Amino acid sequence: MTATARRPQQERSRSTRRALVDAAVVCIGELGWTGATVAVIAERAGVSRGAAQHHFPTREDLVVATVEYLGEEQVRQLREGTAALPPGPPRVEAVVEMLLELYTGAAFRAALHLWVAASTDETLRDVVVPLQAKVGREAHRMAVQVLGADQSHPGVRELVQATMDLARGLGLANLLADDAARRTQIVAQWARVLGDALRPPADLAEHPPARL
Repeated sequence: MTATARRPQQERSRSTRRALVDAAVVCIGELGWTGATVAVIAERAGVSRGAAQHHFPTREDLVVATVEYLGEEQVRQLREGTAALPPGPPRVEAVVEMLLELYTGAAFRAALHLWVAASTDETLRDVVVPLQAKVGREAHRMAVQVLGADQSHPGVRELVQATMDLARGLGLANLLADDAARRTQIVAQWARVLGDALRPPADLAEHPPARL
């Protein structure tokens, strides 16, 4: 087979793999880990079960690709969001809002189902935990970067991590009901706390944080 002939075949292969991963995200989000079988995912993707197993011999192989894709999407979303961040004091609240956006929508719903399933499935846990830890480290690194946070100052690293944990918690609450009004208030309050914590000591001495 010539290189020219192989190229369309490789493109079709990549397209099929992407369709299967996209379908896995939707199916896991809608049906949970138990309901998202290879057959169901293949049907949603519009390919045969045999074709699905050609690309992903086991469901675990498909899960690895799906978790990696979810992580890549989170990082891509962060990178795109940083370009629109405003300068000055409004930036901190915009960053908190941006981080919160990571934990909404179909991708987070699918990830949540995988986390729950991994808590009782050792094989799945061995796949999910290292990949999720990698995503968490990258998200934390990017949050530090866009906030301009100096982690050599006591407590700053923990505050950035707390921001990530807060975003996950608010995203979880939003899965059950529209929590927009309460979430907006919490984000604004946390942004004030975080902004004060990240200000240089000299600036804090000149402009003390407002009393709550």
